[in-house]
Amino acid sequence: MKNQKNKTAQLGRPVNMNSVRQIRLAEIAAKREAGLIKRGRPSVPGSANQMKQMDRMTKILSGVELKRGRPTNPESARAKRMADLEARRASGTLKLGRPKMIVVKVPTKAKAKVKSKVVAE
Repeated sequence: MKNQKNKTAQLGRPVNMNSVRQIRLAEIAAKREAGLIKRGRPSVPGSANQMKQMDRMTKILSGVELKRGRPTNPESARAKRMADLEARRASGTLKLGRPKMIVVKVPTKAKAKVKSKVVAE
């Protein structure tokens, strides 16, 4: 066991470095290292989208609150319900969870006398 040498065989299919595909992959790797290949769609400086992004960044940096989405209608039923819930949460009067079941105790003698017939009059 001590004198044995481990022989490792190359796994997989051999690569022909002179093939068209390997030459093309090598060219792409060289261009990527040189910084000539970039990912994604290039941006156009001075376009309307770029101007909009610059305006947005200046507002963020100056501390202006940006409006996002459609504004809510404070007169709608949902907005009124949400405002009411928020007010009750703030005051501490909002009850959480399911309401407790109301238990009506019926005397045992009355249980035997009650019948489940419905009489139409």
